[in-house]
This record gives sequence, structure tokens and C-alpha cells, in this order.
Amino acid sequence: MRQFIQMVSRHPSAALLFLQLASLLIYPLLINSDADRALLTVVGTLAVLLALRIVNRSPAVNWVSWALAFPAVSLTLAANQFGYLALMPWAHILEALLYFYTAYALIAYMLNDKHVTIDELYAVGATFTLLAWAFAYAFLFCQHWWPNSFTAAINSNDARNWMEMLYFSFSVLSSVGLSDILPVTAQARALVMLEMFMGVMYIALVVSRLVGLSATKERG
Repeated sequence: MRQFIQMVSRHPSAALLFLQLASLLIYPLLINSDADRALLTVVGTLAVLLALRIVNRSPAVNWVSWALAFPAVSLTLAANQFGYLALMPWAHILEALLYFYTAYALIAYMLNDKHVTIDELYAVGATFTLLAWAFAYAFLFCQHWWPNSFTAAINSNDARNWMEMLYFSFSVLSSVGLSDILPVTAQARALVMLEMFMGVMYIALVVSRLVGLSATKERG
């Protein structure tokens, strides 16, 4: 446990990345029960705590992340544990803003100096997952306010669930574009275009800069 705490302290980006990737394997095992919703809340809360730890190490303003995290977690708990489902869309938009802000903080952290550390390399992957999560929450919020914003090859008239939105977000952000889930309304298409643009710019600016710095370090 001590070694794990030390690892998280030294490399919070690695811990966040592994938690996000592990949750991808956990989500399909969950069904719509109170216990499963509680587990989802725990996983999401851990991700938020790690996100706050990362923001604390970055040049970003820490109070902003706390101002987003506290109501986001509170609304999620109220919706999942006490049945106030009307609060869930507001939890989604706050979580989206928190993940966007943390992604910005990680990018600022990676661009803050001219040296590439191990934690900054983990931050490359962690930032990608943060952006995917952020847009997935944004898609859920969009679907709530504009019903039938998304359609799919299977059960096309049903609302898309969290796992479907996360899968769709990863496919758009990575430019894979598998097209089995499609945005229908103008609002949904605008969000998708923003994610496409952000995915391309992230690769072009952040990843290429870190690769260039690593190559310069090796030549030096």
C-alpha cells in the first residue's frame, strides 16, 4: 500500500490512466442495480480525486476543479443512490466540464517545460482518456436536452447509454469513425465536429511536441 501511494504521488497521470483503462473493462460487467451504480460512483469518484491531484501539480487554478468536482460527485450520488434521476443531466455536464478542465491542466503541465518526464508521457494517454470521457458526458447531456440526438445500427430509436457514448467518443476522438452510432440533430453534430477538431489538434500539437523533445534529448 505504501508503494502504491508513493507511485500515485510520483506519477498521478499513470494512476489516472490505468484507472480509466481498467474502468473500460469494469463497465461492461455492470447491470442496472443499486450495487452496480454504487460501484460506478466509487470508480468515478476515484477518477475525480486523481484528476484533482493532477490539477494540483499543474499550472491550472486548483479551486476551479474543486468547484466542479464537489457538485458533480454530489449530484451523481443523489441520482444513483437516492433516485433523484432528474439531477443526472446536470451531473453529466459538470463532469464533462471537470474532465475538460483537467485535460487542459494536463496539457499545460506537459507544455510547461522543455523536459519530458515519465509522468508527462503517461499524461499523454491520460489526457486522451479525459477528453474521451468529457465528450461522452457532453453527448449524454445533449441527448437529454435534445432527444433522439443519436441513432445506431441496433435499437436505433432507443436512447444511447453511457457505454455506447463512451465507445462513440473514443471512435470520434481517435478518428476511427466506425459509424455504427451517428449524430442526428444539429447540436449533436456540432459536438462531434468539435471532438474531431480537438482530436486532430491534440495529436498535431501536444504529441508531436513531446516526440520532438524526446528526439532532441536523445540526440543531445
